Amino acid sequence: MSEQPLTFEAAFAELEETVRRLEEGGLDLETSVELFAKGMKLARFCEEELDRAELRVQQLLSDATGHTTLAPFEGERDGR
Repeated sequence: MSEQPLTFEAAFAELEETVRRLEEGGLDLETSVELFAKGMKLARFCEEELDRAELRVQQLLSDATGHTTLAPFEGERDGR
């Protein structure tokens, strides 16, 4: 059986759970270090996914001359 690729949403949820466990405390040093390393890996993955999504949005907004026009999201236009 093949493993499903990690999605941003799944990685973010796992990162939140990892942070929660670390913030609760009461863990031995080894477990804390392992969770911290796992959290850093998940955070990097999420950051890379967000960077890729931003690049895709910028590419979609590029005009024919290659100039990128960054438009605010709907909520940003009316101050929300």
